[in-house]
Amino acid sequence: MSSPAESFADFGLSPGLLQALTDIGYETPSPIQAECIPVLLAGHDLIGQAQTGTGKTAAFALPLLEQIDVKIARPQALILTPTRELAIQVAEALQSYARHLPGFHVLPIYGGQSYTIQLKQLARGAHVIVGTPGRVMDHLERKTLSLDNLKTLVLDEADEMLRMGFIDDVEWILERTPEKHQTALFSATMPDPIRRVAQKYLVDPREVKIKSATTTIAATRQVYWQVSGLHKLDALTRILEVEDDFDAAIIFVRTKTATVELADKLAARGYAAAALNGDLNQQMRERVIEQLKSGALDIVIATDVAARGIDVARISHVVNYDIPYDTEAYVHRIGRTGRAGRTGNAILFVAPREIRMLRTIERATRQPIAPLTLPSRADVTNKRVAGFKERVAEVLNAEGLEFFANIVSQIAEEQDVGAEEIAAALAMMAQEAKPLQIAGEDPPPSRPAAVDSRRPASFAERERTPRFAEHGDRPRFEERGDKPRFDDRPRMDDRPRRPAPAGEMVRYRIDVGRDHGAQVKDIVGAIANEAGIESRFIGRIGLYDESSTVELPAGMPKEAENALKRVRVRGVPINLRPDEGNPRFDGERSFKRRKFGDG
Repeated sequence: MSSPAESFADFGLSPGLLQALTDIGYETPSPIQAECIPVLLAGHDLIGQAQTGTGKTAAFALPLLEQIDVKIARPQALILTPTRELAIQVAEALQSYARHLPGFHVLPIYGGQSYTIQLKQLARGAHVIVGTPGRVMDHLERKTLSLDNLKTLVLDEADEMLRMGFIDDVEWILERTPEKHQTALFSATMPDPIRRVAQKYLVDPREVKIKSATTTIAATRQVYWQVSGLHKLDALTRILEVEDDFDAAIIFVRTKTATVELADKLAARGYAAAALNGDLNQQMRERVIEQLKSGALDIVIATDVAARGIDVARISHVVNYDIPYDTEAYVHRIGRTGRAGRTGNAILFVAPREIRMLRTIERATRQPIAPLTLPSRADVTNKRVAGFKERVAEVLNAEGLEFFANIVSQIAEEQDVGAEEIAAALAMMAQEAKPLQIAGEDPPPSRPAAVDSRRPASFAERERTPRFAEHGDRPRFEERGDKPRFDDRPRMDDRPRRPAPAGEMVRYRIDVGRDHGAQVKDIVGAIANEAGIESRFIGRIGLYDESSTVELPAGMPKEAENALKRVRVRGVPINLRPDEGNPRFDGERSFKRRKFGDG
């Protein structure tokens, strides 16, 4: 058995990909990358079992990119994901890995996005398609997407697609792929239906199973700020100013360019900051670290590669200015603080689309990461004023003030003003470089990432909430689907009601039911994927023989409603429309429209 790769160069990857990995800050391959990349480069089909956050995106993306012929502007790889958030995330990762591959184009396609936009992008040509099953099916049926040039197919988070009721859609797509292509299937778990799909569609696959290591970081306070309403740089400076135990910090970004840009901006704001990246030679790197140790520098902005081996006891804070791509990188980063028996502080900046990664990090560290309230203008002002008073008090206790006292007396006599006015003028002069009061207004408070189970009051508010942000304690789709059918359930008065959501709901009728083999989880998954509505925002579902009813939030955008009209469940167009509550001859009951919470 060959020894594990110590660097990405050991895989024989092209120089452009290696340079991109260096730019991003990747040091050494993670376990799943070390095992999967050689298998995929050799052309084998693969079953990879690993948790989210282990680096599996790079594990399949890098071999995939090695096979891309940029001269052929047609889909050569298809990546299926369960959610649109993951589709966007994977597409962005591919684009970053291919930054030195001129002419490369990756296209995410998913429900809830305009067909017109997607059709234009598909017509322009893309080398890799990243999409959700329902929307990929739709384009294949419309013949707006062709897989004739397909070399690689990736099923990402296959178990999640099973839970969402997409497994039939996935098989439908697999049956329409060219006979000769490479298939990689990744799943955190391997339930029987996923195993059956692998056995049916993969050819002599190699299996890789990575046990996810969990880490406890007891000595480090971990908090996050959800990026909203204020530029990250402004937020960073506010946070650094009000942190009581701030001594020194390492700020992590993804690229070498970003280290220089952020260091320059912080220096312009009066911070002793310097960049640390792979472009620095060993002598310059050692000089920066020595300055950090001695106190000549207070802040170092670094990439993961450049920060390797840094051990400076005075580092009180680690700031993840850019969220890492995997949990191992996060653990390594925040391990730079909390040394020598001190309590460390780890601050994570999280964009709304990165909430999924935040939850993965929490599971890996076995610690909740608490939301950080951004310091207000008043907080920063009070902190600056307190510091100013301390400096004035120190000077008052110093010797040699007689000369300056005489000058003040002369000014008082010449201007006919008191010492108080002169002191105020001097204070204004002293704070010109760094005003005691910051300009602008406070942004509105950001909503915490971990929203509770209650529904927001409006649809617009729902749309801003990241989908599938909370996998841990939320009921799984199959749990809903396993509920007994209406005719087998206890009477309404005898069984507990599902918690009534806040906000008005509208009942719709769809043309798929038990006779078509539909289950509740199938309907939930299709709606969640196409319209971008989280499962917990979907109300009661009535499953009947020839049709079903589903309650959805009032005020649903027209685009989302139109998208749902084109959805298929079990291969049947659902034909979504408002339910009029008329009696039917198939045993369905008439419902009177009402709001949730009504008796």
